[in-house]
Amino acid sequence: MKNIFKYLGVFALVLVAIKANAQEEKKPESNSFFKDRKFNLNEDGSNYVKFTMLAQLWLRSQEYNPGTTIFGNEKSSGTDIGIRRFRIQMYGQLTDRVFIYSQFGQNNLNNISDRKQGFFLHDAMGEYAIDKTKLSLGMGLSGWSGLARFSSPSTGSILGVDAPLFQQTTNDVTDQFLRKLSVFAKGKLGKLDYRIAMAQPMAIQKSANYNPTINTNWNFSAAPPKMQWNGYFQYQFKDQESNLMPYMTGTYLGKKKVFNIGAGFIYQKDAMWKLNTVGDTINHDMLHLSADIYYDAPVGSKGQAISAYASVTKYDFGDNYTRNLGVMNPANGNNNAIILNGAGNAFPMYGTGTTLYGQIGYKFKENLIGKTTLMPYASIQSSNFNRLNDQMNFYDIGVNWLLANHTSKFTVSYQDRPIYNTAGDQVSRNGSVVAQYQVFFN
Repeated sequence: MKNIFKYLGVFALVLVAIKANAQEEKKPESNSFFKDRKFNLNEDGSNYVKFTMLAQLWLRSQEYNPGTTIFGNEKSSGTDIGIRRFRIQMYGQLTDRVFIYSQFGQNNLNNISDRKQGFFLHDAMGEYAIDKTKLSLGMGLSGWSGLARFSSPSTGSILGVDAPLFQQTTNDVTDQFLRKLSVFAKGKLGKLDYRIAMAQPMAIQKSANYNPTINTNWNFSAAPPKMQWNGYFQYQFKDQESNLMPYMTGTYLGKKKVFNIGAGFIYQKDAMWKLNTVGDTINHDMLHLSADIYYDAPVGSKGQAISAYASVTKYDFGDNYTRNLGVMNPANGNNNAIILNGAGNAFPMYGTGTTLYGQIGYKFKENLIGKTTLMPYASIQSSNFNRLNDQMNFYDIGVNWLLANHTSKFTVSYQDRPIYNTAGDQVSRNGSVVAQYQVFFN
């Protein structure tokens, strides 16, 4: 943390130097350098540099998957405290056509994490506007991905305690927490907002749960990967959303009236491999397709608002593929060989098949409780994975206490997940209660 303050101090000095050089012929007014939480580089503020901070802090009590162990000690349930996300963004419109964006921080720090692991780079990209509205080209490590709206969610404005993570199909397997090394194009053609990208997948050998053994089940290939192609297109019928950055707003809390219909894809040739019945290695292309609809708007005269989102996604990782995910998993082992879910709170979130998703939230009037208000929500992921004999349904129901909109909010949710055996049958369900406090300087 000491180094972070040092870097921010150097960053501020650089801003002062840039400002002095850019305006050496005309001294600005004393209050024009910093305005609207930006360090302005010119008189009208169209060129600027800005930084933001986000903290999402979790307290949970949950039932663990059968057979769960923590460093060899079996546990059936527990309570944990963790930092789900801490982020610092720095970005700037340096000229009318040149934009730079970076983000670094920490994800999923809990009591079994490696200590002093430090911040890591989330984003580092630059772009040039060929046409300020219609076409910008960029390159770097970024969230300009394909498939669906929340494949690149704006974490500071999520409707509930988390985004629909299943839309981040290669999260930390061949990317870096959804970010990809890519060349991208984005822009708006009238009301059609688009993004397309050519991404180079990261080596699976460097992923946390890499297993070098190839067997008769489809898995990500350890051969040098071919390029991955991404695209997402949405028609914005009402208010236009900013595409300055790749991350899509969860809810505007009634500040906009947005109605979008979108569709997207991710394709990578020979992304998967396995052994056939005679022991030869065979490959399979990865193809994901999705369509979604988003509505977020004020619905009353006293600040009420509604937010709704639905998607259908077709995943093809190869027959019978599933992958578990346990968010900020409090456990690191499982001694029950017949449980498919693995340790802690993990469940088969990803897999070949079709996934339906929906979420809805309603914001009550302003000043419902003093100067604060409430926004309850509910969401469901319902997946028909061909590896499983029973539908995979994951529920999340909760309420946001908006102390100061997204700047300061407290969220409590109940999450309910299925437990499967290795035969693909659902054997039980377990629950989690999650309390999150969010602070967002934007």
